[in-house]
Amino acid sequence: MSARAALALAAALCAAPTWAQGEARLLELENGIQVAYILHQHPQNAHLPASSGTIGPDSALNTAKLLNGQLTNGDLEEAAVLSNQPRRRFEVLRDFLESVGEEEFKRVFAQYIDPENRLLAEIEIGRHRLLIWELRAAGGSPPPLAGQYFMEIDGRFLLDDVPSEPRLKLRWVLEAYRAGKIARPSR
Repeated sequence: MSARAALALAAALCAAPTWAQGEARLLELENGIQVAYILHQHPQNAHLPASSGTIGPDSALNTAKLLNGQLTNGDLEEAAVLSNQPRRRFEVLRDFLESVGEEEFKRVFAQYIDPENRLLAEIEIGRHRLLIWELRAAGGSPPPLAGQYFMEIDGRFLLDDVPSEPRLKLRWVLEAYRAGKIARPSR
């Protein structure tokens, strides 16, 4: 590991909270750019809705559960409130609903709470998170991967709809997973 890579990894570790036993990783891109991040893995059925009680947006995963549940029910306004750009998120959701119809709209978001699918990884860069979903129910080999971006603001996690350098780096990590440059955890 180069000195620059070691510094990037050390910076990621210093910025990371100590939860969920994250593992510091370094992604080296072909253009020489290095992305330091923390990998978190959740239990196999962590993405499923809670059987009792209410959940709040206190983690990226809980926000995703709320968001995906609301979208599966067609609650665009409630889902949009879980974004750091709620008005824009509502417009995007409304446009998508109008383009595919209500049944397909609900089906798309129900995938995230389908027991056959799984949350593959949670990637952390500072206050930003990427949830990587393996959509086994969609078919294909390997199953397709989808990503949802979140950002912690004042102790709440919101869907991250604002372009930023950390979000760009998270996208690079997702692309590396999709390209097979980062091995999918086996479970």
